[in-house]
Parts: sequence; C-alpha cells; structure tokens
Amino acid sequence: MQIDDLRGKAALVTGSSTGIGAAVAEGFGAQGMRVAVHGNSNMAAAEAVAERVCAAGGEAIILRADLRDRADCTRLVEEAHAAFGRLDVLVNNAGGVVRRTPIRDAEDALFDEVLALNATSVFACSRAALKFMEAQGGGVIISTTSLAARNGGGGRSVLYAASKGFVSSFTRGLAKEVARFNIRVNAVAPGVIDKPNKTTTTPPHQIEASLRMTPMRRQGSVEECVGAYLYLASGALSSFVTGQVIEVNGGLLMP
Repeated sequence: MQIDDLRGKAALVTGSSTGIGAAVAEGFGAQGMRVAVHGNSNMAAAEAVAERVCAAGGEAIILRADLRDRADCTRLVEEAHAAFGRLDVLVNNAGGVVRRTPIRDAEDALFDEVLALNATSVFACSRAALKFMEAQGGGVIISTTSLAARNGGGGRSVLYAASKGFVSSFTRGLAKEVARFNIRVNAVAPGVIDKPNKTTTTPPHQIEASLRMTPMRRQGSVEECVGAYLYLASGALSSFVTGQVIEVNGGLLMP
C-alpha cells in the first residue's frame, strides 16, 4: 500500500539498526521516504538496514550516536536535518530494559542508564527536532513506549516501566504544547514482540506467561508494529490525531 503524502518526506528513526526501529525504517523506505538510520554499538546492522531502505525504494543515510548522552542526541538530530534540509518525522525508538533487578538491589548507575536511554533520549531528541519543525511549519514526533508503561512491567523491570511511563506522559503533554505549530506528537506501545536477542533481558518463562494472558496467544512481529507508525506519520491518515498512544499488543491489555 502506498501512502502518497509520505513520499519524499525526511525521517530520523532512532534505534533503527535492529528490531522495531529497523522494521519502521524499512517501512518508511517502501513509501519513498528519506530515512536517517541510527545505530551505536552495531553499525554493521545499521548499514544493512540502510541498504534495505534503499532497496525498498527510499533513500538512506547512516548516523551514529550514543543516545544516553543528551549532547549526542542533539547532534544526531542536527545531522539528520543537515543531510536532508528538513525533518518531517522523528521516531524516538531507541530504548531497552538494560537489566532486570529488584529495586532494592538497583544501583544508581543502572537507574541513570535506564532513564537516560528510555526517557532522557526522547526528551533531548524531541527538543532538538522542535526548532526545525516549528521553522518549517510542522512535523510529526512518534515515540515508542510500552505496555509496561500501563501495567508496571514484568518481573524486576520497574525502572524500565517507569521510564516508559515518562514517555507516554511526555507524549501527551508535548502534544498539547506544540499543536499550535502544526506538530503532532503520538506514541506506539508494543506488547510482547518477537525481537532479536529478546531473551537476553526477558527469560523464556516470563514470555510464556505473557502469551498465556494474550488473547491472540502469540508474540507479535516487528513488521506488525510498522502500520501504526505509518498511520501516525501520514497527515493524510491521521491529521487530527495527536497526544495518543496506540496499543499494539494482541489484546494483552485493553485500556
């Protein structure tokens, strides 16, 4: 399906070397968009995603940044804007559990890393993008939150859930603040999604328990998340939608 108003638009997708971010970048490429593919620790994977974006019909550049660093967030957005001459869509997708631990055992360093990766990066990248979007007359910000933002997360992931709670609330508040500039701000909240290395931070028994509570009785795929991002990126499809969190979870949570 072609969404005509997305063709030629410029997007930055953070955390797009693997998982949902990679699938979104490729989905944007299939719409003829120009995509800044972001990576940090795995630039070879980012290069492979950029190749698939181009093969799908889009254009791609590859940018590297450590989004735990606010200055790097700002630089990343500025480089994406400089490469394309504009920035129509920012997808704040970078994030992760980092490590599961009971709060009583959580070190200050873990707290800082989880919040920096999941929450501060969304703030810093959005802040940097806003000046460009205001100047060009509008834009779209889409952040990846999580089902964990609503239910407190799985076992020993309180910090992750809390950081995603920030993302959901930040999305709603920022949407109110910038609507007058023709900037729409929304989020996508995936549930249990089959991503690379998922069992590194989520043990198999915990995944199985979640699936037993999921009406569709399976994990979602990263490709099944892409439609929500395309919908929110397109003014033709969602021009009156802002401040919303779209749940993509197979019915595991029905708010």
